[in-house]
Amino acid sequence: MDLKEIQNLIKFVANSGVAEVKLEMDDVKITIRTTLEGNTSETTYVQQIPAQPVLQQAAAPQQIAPPVSTPAPAAENSNYITIKSPIIGTFYRKPSPDKPMFVEVGSVVSKGDVLCVIEAMKLFNEIESEVSGKIVKILVDDMSPVEYDQPLFLVDPS
Repeated sequence: MDLKEIQNLIKFVANSGVAEVKLEMDDVKITIRTTLEGNTSETTYVQQIPAQPVLQQAAAPQQIAPPVSTPAPAAENSNYITIKSPIIGTFYRKPSPDKPMFVEVGSVVSKGDVLCVIEAMKLFNEIESEVSGKIVKILVDDMSPVEYDQPLFLVDPS
């Protein structure tokens, strides 16, 4: 496995939303850990070469271009309320493929309005708004995996 393949693997893992990936092949072991936001990663690369000691490189956290779904800087979002995922599953913006989206950027929502559904173990769980306001940003792409407590929407309560 060459350096370019490892870098592509790091980018893929960082953008996928997975917290940790371990890859073991014949003579290579790689562990990639990402933060919840997915914009930094720590990589441990172990390669065993016959008749030589184990080579171990711990790469410093690398800055990876933030994915499209990454929230803007905190100072810009300080007056917004973040609606987070209460469960792990797959995020859907529509109730079914032939139906319209629950909400769009700019939609005004009230407390209790359905914002999306998250499928977990073949069950579709409606995620309702905890606040009234206007949807400012949708932080997750449709049909993407989400983790517990992952930010989904930014709402301007004013």
